[in-house]
Amino acid sequence: MNPVTVSPVRLEAFLDPRLSRWMWLVKWFLAVPHYIVLFFLWIAFSFVTFVAFFAILFTARYPRALFDFNVGVMRWNWRVAYYAHTALGTDRYPPFTLAEAPDYPAHFDVVYPERLSRGLVLVKWWLLAIPQYIVVGVFVGDWGWGWGWGGTDHWHGGLVYFLSFVAVIILAFTGRYPVHLFDFLLGLARWVARVGAYAALMTDAYPPFRLDMGPQDPPPAEPPRAPTGGPGTAEPGRWGG
Repeated sequence: MNPVTVSPVRLEAFLDPRLSRWMWLVKWFLAVPHYIVLFFLWIAFSFVTFVAFFAILFTARYPRALFDFNVGVMRWNWRVAYYAHTALGTDRYPPFTLAEAPDYPAHFDVVYPERLSRGLVLVKWWLLAIPQYIVVGVFVGDWGWGWGWGGTDHWHGGLVYFLSFVAVIILAFTGRYPVHLFDFLLGLARWVARVGAYAALMTDAYPPFRLDMGPQDPPPAEPPRAPTGGPGTAEPGRWGG
């Protein structure tokens, strides 16, 4: 079996063990201050991506400070989305920060690329990403940006929102969030996030056409161990080289 290729985009979330049956009815309203801040952050995100486009085109590098800012915007957006309308898997109010919040149950990160292709930057965000936009459009009800990777509009009627609504209705009547549905929603959210990062020029790794379900992204595949014992082999318990 071939090992799963690990994406440079990491999206994770953990389901609160005791969710309120009815708090999901008002979370969207409680998140309004975040929506206001995110509106301006996404404007800045678009400007930063525009600047990064030319930086990559001429230097093959994404300026680190700009990269960290855009990752922070997407991280902030994911925390708010997870709380208010995508999965709704936590009752904890999201923090107002671009930085990683280790104690918050939703996490997002992108591995910084030391170099990016100058040629791909011209075509990956529109031509190469078209098949992904079509798939993601089914998930979120538009071309993939209304879910939050480029805007603060929500509730476009896509599969993510429908399944999230089904999940909280089950929660309301049973007091339990359906775990298998949660895992599936995280897989959809992960797919959308990878397409968003690719379209925002943050990686050259083409988003895989697969669902990585569950609260955590697949860990890196363990490298094969060299045979132990005998002349010319690695020492026991050490990686072969």
